[in-house]
Amino acid sequence: MRRDATSRAEDQPVARPRGQQQTVRQPGKTVQAGKTVQAGKTVQQPGPSVQQSLVGEGPARPRIERQAVTRVFDGITCYEVPARAALERVPEAAELPFAWGASPYRGCESGCGYCTARRGHRYLGLDPGRDFSTKIVVKTDLARRLRRELDSPRWSGEPVALGLTGDCYQPAEEIYRLMPGVIRALAEAANPFTVLTKSPLVLRDLDLLREAAKVTQVGALVSVGFVDDRLRRAVEPGAATPQRRLEICATLNEAGIPCGVLMAPILPLITDSTDHLLATVRRAAEAGAVSVTPVVLRLPAGAREWYMGWLEREHPGLVPRYQALYGRGQVAEDGYRRRIAEQVRGLAETYGIGRDTRRWRRRRSPTRQLALV
Repeated sequence: MRRDATSRAEDQPVARPRGQQQTVRQPGKTVQAGKTVQAGKTVQQPGPSVQQSLVGEGPARPRIERQAVTRVFDGITCYEVPARAALERVPEAAELPFAWGASPYRGCESGCGYCTARRGHRYLGLDPGRDFSTKIVVKTDLARRLRRELDSPRWSGEPVALGLTGDCYQPAEEIYRLMPGVIRALAEAANPFTVLTKSPLVLRDLDLLREAAKVTQVGALVSVGFVDDRLRRAVEPGAATPQRRLEICATLNEAGIPCGVLMAPILPLITDSTDHLLATVRRAAEAGAVSVTPVVLRLPAGAREWYMGWLEREHPGLVPRYQALYGRGQVAEDGYRRRIAEQVRGLAETYGIGRDTRRWRRRRSPTRQLALV
């Protein structure tokens, strides 16, 4: 999905790229390319534009469909909704070095079988399995909402992670272009932030990130849990290759945006061998990663069923060992997680990751408003 536009997304309606099929759903009918298909017949519409409705069809529809404007782009359904809140607490169980996050999208076209954000689709009346990668919630006014919350006297200016409930640079971002507005909002507030992504699209906003880095601490984490591309095709079917992600890491670092590798997730009994860990840390070091953060696979409800279904099909012999390792909880046994973390820390030290990390220094007064173009 692509959208060619240079205007700010939060101030502009969604534009459909040339040659791309778009469908807008209204109660009881589907509108596509100036035609209405209803009750088995096609009726010509008077013009190319259509009136959109927020009214749902009834209780049989998913909850999110009764609250959103629905558009379909090349088979991907996007639910456009206003953001109830921009800043959200990051669960401690996530084992990430952030207390707060903000995400333009819920759901992700990468379709990673292990993604813990899958459980969020349950609360929307969607299937956390098959719907997660094909039905994306889009918070169209996130930047505006974020500005208000950052301006609140109750906000203490803590670092914010971007993209925890769905990659903030997934293909939908090519259409909606929400991230430039989000980056501007954080820069204008001089609020530290870190972008989490697997997508090369982050390089589109490199100039914005560099401008923001003049007034606040800006960083990035590229998720590379392993470097085996055959495994990537099995559990991360829509994501860029590990090699491409490491190239993103190198490009960001060369441009002055400190980028580390989020080694997540490490899959027990699959990518936790010494060879796997060593290969991933070594490749991260070669890409110039400023840090490596290991995160062992979590299996909350929603993600657990989807991942364990894949495991039963592809590695049935590992199922009993997973059941013993995870028991009834969503995290692996403490001793196992500590052992993996120590191994990765030792490998990172061996390869010199983090030794030359530059200290951030303010290069522009935060009182001076940025003009980011």
